[in-house]
Amino acid sequence: MFKTIKADLAIIRERDPAARGLLEILLCYPGFQALSLHRISHRLWKYHLPLLPRLLSQFTRTLTGIEIHPGARIGKGVFIDHGMGVVIGETTEIGNRCLLYQGVTLGGTGKETGKRHPTLAENVVIGAGAKVLGAIKVGANTRIGAGSVVVRDVEENSTVVGIPGRIVHQSGVKINPLAHSALPDAEANVIRNLMERIDQLENQVSSLQMALENMKEGRISQNILSGKAQNLKDKEIIEFIGDDSLNNNH
Repeated sequence: MFKTIKADLAIIRERDPAARGLLEILLCYPGFQALSLHRISHRLWKYHLPLLPRLLSQFTRTLTGIEIHPGARIGKGVFIDHGMGVVIGETTEIGNRCLLYQGVTLGGTGKETGKRHPTLAENVVIGAGAKVLGAIKVGANTRIGAGSVVVRDVEENSTVVGIPGRIVHQSGVKINPLAHSALPDAEANVIRNLMERIDQLENQVSSLQMALENMKEGRISQNILSGKAQNLKDKEIIEFIGDDSLNNNH
């Protein structure tokens, strides 16, 4: 347990430039306090002690504003930054070196029993206010943008943005986990793609109208614009709307 706490301290000093010393982290970082108390309540939970783990969890919620069910399994070197409003459900599993910002919810859906909360692999970053719901798996080195709502499995080395969360791959690109401004704007890319295509189609229609007028007057037009047909499986569009959306339309 002490090795785990040591790893939690180390990740804070690594990822938070505002952390100026060990005593400051111990006294002023609610995320660290919540995780430390959770590790105690989780051990009591594994011993099947009645009520006490939940009471400790409730005390932690009152003290820090972070609600972690005693049954949640949390790895080493996890950092909950600021943390107010973070909710972590009973069957949640969080891998090593994950980073959660304020307002994150790792919740369940429905009233089913058994595994009903998310599983995060190592090095997952979840932005402020994001919701990850259900018994889904989020692959290693994945980033989930602030305010996103994720309800489906996510492959490793992915970036997820939007409501519902859409996967935008960035394979081979090393990204600072704190650089939230580097998140891609999937909606803007798709809109730009479609606007360019609309502009090209308008030019083609105008050219065809001119060609018809020339034919009526007995002239042959030499400048009929043509362009490559747009395919809904263009990379940016399919990543935005997903394979399921296309398949359901057929």
